[in-house]
Amino acid sequence: MFLRFRRTLCSTLVLASAALAPAHGQMGGMDMPADGKKLLSPPATANVTLEGQTITIKYNAPSMRGRQIFGGLVPYNVVWRTGANPATTLITPISLHIGNLLVPAGTYTLYTLPTADKWMLIINKHTGQWGTEYYPAEDLGRVELKHHTLDSPQEIMSLSFDDIKKDSAEFHIRWATTDESVKVTTP
Repeated sequence: MFLRFRRTLCSTLVLASAALAPAHGQMGGMDMPADGKKLLSPPATANVTLEGQTITIKYNAPSMRGRQIFGGLVPYNVVWRTGANPATTLITPISLHIGNLLVPAGTYTLYTLPTADKWMLIINKHTGQWGTEYYPAEDLGRVELKHHTLDSPQEIMSLSFDDIKKDSAEFHIRWATTDESVKVTTP
């Protein structure tokens, strides 16, 4: 009788701990699904060095997977997390001009506001939240992005820095056939 109770108790504890475990967890510093399958929107990083200082953007990169992206999965006229899962984070050890907006050294969240005609990049002071949590009162400011249409669809969303010089670079958001960019400079 005691042995059956012990087996039942052990089985119950194993099942309870599995039920309480998160679907995704930190394993050796890497965000991995508990089942070992590939993440649908894996973590990614964009870095650039300006004036000897490294600026970093951390985000999760979703894929098209046959879906209509802009005006579909990502609706127009609604603030978008600019990636997937946790909020996209900008970390800069130096002050920057992003477009015409002065961004002091620090950590920020990046959002975008896509419309059918133009996009706005939103730099927000609230950090550490899930990507769908947006606090407009915490906006540092908004900058209009320059639009370019890609010749062929890009399956995986990317954030990157191009045309890099000592004190400037172009920041790009690319996904599907959309390429939105803004100049980043040191003051």
